Amino acid sequence: MNRNLHEYPILDTINTPKELRQLPEDNLTKLCNELRQFLLTSVSKSSGHFASGLGTVELTVALHYVYNTPFDYLIWDVGHQAYPHKILTGRRERIFSIRKRNGLHPFPCRDESEYDVLSVGHSSTSISAGLGLAIASEREMLGRRTVCVIGDGAITAGMAFEAMNHAGSVESDLLIILNDNEMSISENVGALNSHRANILAKKTYSAVKSSDNKILSDLFSSNKLIKRIDKNINNLSSSNSLFSQLGFNYIGPINGHDILKLIHALRNIRNMKGPQLLHVFTKKGFGYKPAEKDPIKWHAVPKFDPTSGSLPIENTKNITYSTIFGDWLCQVAAHDNKIIGITPAMREGSGMSIFSQKYPKQYFDVAIAEQHAVTFAAGLAIAGYKPVVSIYSTFLQRAYDQVIHDVAIQNLPVLFAVDRGGIVGADGQTHQGAFDLSYLRCIPNIIIMTPSDACECKLMLYTGYCYQYGPSVVRYPKGYAVPGNLNTTKLLHTLPLSKGVILRQGSYIAILNFGTLLQSAYNVAYKLNATLVDMRFVKPLDETLIKKLAKNHQALITLEENTIMGGAGSGVNEFIMQNKLSTSVLNIGLPDFFISQGSQSEILSELGLDSIGIYRKITQWIR
Repeated sequence: MNRNLHEYPILDTINTPKELRQLPEDNLTKLCNELRQFLLTSVSKSSGHFASGLGTVELTVALHYVYNTPFDYLIWDVGHQAYPHKILTGRRERIFSIRKRNGLHPFPCRDESEYDVLSVGHSSTSISAGLGLAIASEREMLGRRTVCVIGDGAITAGMAFEAMNHAGSVESDLLIILNDNEMSISENVGALNSHRANILAKKTYSAVKSSDNKILSDLFSSNKLIKRIDKNINNLSSSNSLFSQLGFNYIGPINGHDILKLIHALRNIRNMKGPQLLHVFTKKGFGYKPAEKDPIKWHAVPKFDPTSGSLPIENTKNITYSTIFGDWLCQVAAHDNKIIGITPAMREGSGMSIFSQKYPKQYFDVAIAEQHAVTFAAGLAIAGYKPVVSIYSTFLQRAYDQVIHDVAIQNLPVLFAVDRGGIVGADGQTHQGAFDLSYLRCIPNIIIMTPSDACECKLMLYTGYCYQYGPSVVRYPKGYAVPGNLNTTKLLHTLPLSKGVILRQGSYIAILNFGTLLQSAYNVAYKLNATLVDMRFVKPLDETLIKKLAKNHQALITLEENTIMGGAGSGVNEFIMQNKLSTSVLNIGLPDFFISQGSQSEILSELGLDSIGIYRKITQWIR
């Protein structure tokens, strides 16, 4: 990394938190300014998660300053906000490689640093793991402290409350820091969010009016704030917060951008016994006006010019699968007020922003609560509505029991729009949609469709919406779609169930494609003079077509962007063996290991799932 050695005079002296703890407190405000500027510079050049990290600069510095990390355990929930943590824990010079192939992991990762206590990526796991560590620490009697940092979005998930309910009963020495910035990736929703807002208002009012509480003396204290609270104070909930009732000593809220007051509060709390909850009020994107103004837009960013304060303009000629889904949802909702769109806190990512504005009574963001999203949809289906659950592949994993028990066993017509199927890219191991075809294919009563282009995606969504005999899945990847004959979908129609389409007639070899690797398969089929089939349906398979292909070809090649084990190709293998068909089969798909970060094209190339790689796999197998 080439930069001016005098640009960050304090930050450059710190390679570990041990060196941070040697700084006088008077230097910490300057350090925070340098760290924030360094984060701005590095992410603008490398891309990555941005607004969350800006909001946790002071909190990160304070935690490493007060606690003896890595001996004391510091756990970050999700990890979007952990870039400052990485910078302060020996990875400053590599931060430009974050999310890149062979670079730093996008989230805290145990394999990367001893300061990363828990590998994370999905929300709401920190308290459960932290409690386990806290109980172990008590048994060791070494005086080790455990701190979990969780956002007000992540704490809405049931798993967080399950852990808090347990922690409050066992009374271990555990500090939970609720980083309250009124955001997850989208705006927070739900009754808990309202309760948290009431706590903020009531506690702020109390602290501003009183000079006795030393820990709470560092709150925002403007006359405007006091007047607003005075006006509404009679409508607020009881001062006994939900957290106190769960067994936690509730402290706060305090200003999360005042480094010295944070340190003062943390030092007081460090010596307290039992479960503690510190409510810290921060601003996502703090210190960079464009990110403060629009933290959703600046949550994860491409490379940008920090001086102009604007992000690169996207190529509007290309359309993503998420946008296709959102367009389809609006198209159907215009004629059917019983279709209900459901998302677990991923409105923007799932392409539902316009739908939520046009049809607010048919849109539900249930917060980070995947299990609830699925069973909520089951209830709507029982009542005669047509629920559509838009959910990322790896997030659906968290609601697997609900898919089986609450939807499939009851054979309810819930449509799952499974986004981010296959290689996602820069978010790495926790977000690659490698397993959904495998974990869904074994469930009875379910239909699974894999579109190969934008047109197919719309028609499959419509097919699933019209199918009222059980659950259905349309699984599509992240990124831009091949348009197909998209104009024809202005008049939607259903596809014949479990029927594939022969796109090219060849000889000797037949390539059975499942999903969006179709273009690469076209190139390979042309080179090998192979038959090419778009199978469309993973379940039920087109058994008649497979029998015909097995009879007329010496080898079948299955192709999918899902793990080979248990995937669509495995379904073809099972059918061939069960029917004693005399043909050889090669399964091509994702390997049996977790796939690290990198661009989608880099990963597909490295795994041999581009045209060159597929061709090489087939020809080597034939030889």
